[in-house]
Amino acid sequence: MTQDLVISRFAPSPTGRLHLGHAYSAILAHDLARASGGRFLLRIEDIDTGRCRAEFVEGIFEDLRWLGLDWDGEVLVQSQRMAQYAEGLARLDAMGALYRCWCTRAEIATASASAPQGDEGPAYPGTCRGRADPGDGRRFCWRLDRGGDDPVIARKDIPTSYHLSVVIDDAAQGVTDVVRGRDLESAVPIQTLLQRLLGLPTPRYHHHPLIGGIDGERLAKRRNSPSIASLRDSGSDPKQVVEGLRKGRFPVGFSLLQG
Repeated sequence: MTQDLVISRFAPSPTGRLHLGHAYSAILAHDLARASGGRFLLRIEDIDTGRCRAEFVEGIFEDLRWLGLDWDGEVLVQSQRMAQYAEGLARLDAMGALYRCWCTRAEIATASASAPQGDEGPAYPGTCRGRADPGDGRRFCWRLDRGGDDPVIARKDIPTSYHLSVVIDDAAQGVTDVVRGRDLESAVPIQTLLQRLLGLPTPRYHHHPLIGGIDGERLAKRRNSPSIASLRDSGSDPKQVVEGLRKGRFPVGFSLLQG
């Protein structure tokens, strides 16, 4: 019986330098594909043009090469695919799966806080579901009508979102297996619903534990977690770093977070 070829991907956002958690995820995705003789793809998720920087894209390439991770084919860049996302959005709108939302963050917070005591309520309480256009020209986002906690499918500032872009791109790249951190496990129901609505295949999802720092908090760019570049600059041996991650051994001060 032959093993199915795995097509996996690493899809970082160029909003900062990669850290050890990114390296761990990339290695797992890379090794899963290579073990089957499959393909490991690279995607740059740069739809947030206000935070993404070209120098961070180059940094991603540099860090992956330092780690010895090679990828197949051309790098897919999301900011170059807005037409494909607009087409997907139009299809969802035509089938009545979306509604427009004019709420501000403050209005959403106020509405959620007014939920009955003891009930935290959804992240978005559906305020604009069925609401008429206020007619004052304010910008709106598009939400997926799930009957509750409806996620944003296209933002006010850009005509797409993480959820919409990722399902369209995974299908376009033929991704069979998605390897990512447990912090994105909650995205699966939203993304599988979008895949069903758009007639796209659903890949296998693998969610790995996150890596924490010496303070016990998960690594994150916004917290200025130590970067791969800093490991390189300190003279770390990339082969030792990669083999350690493969075996679940981490540099001093780092560990897998449980739960």
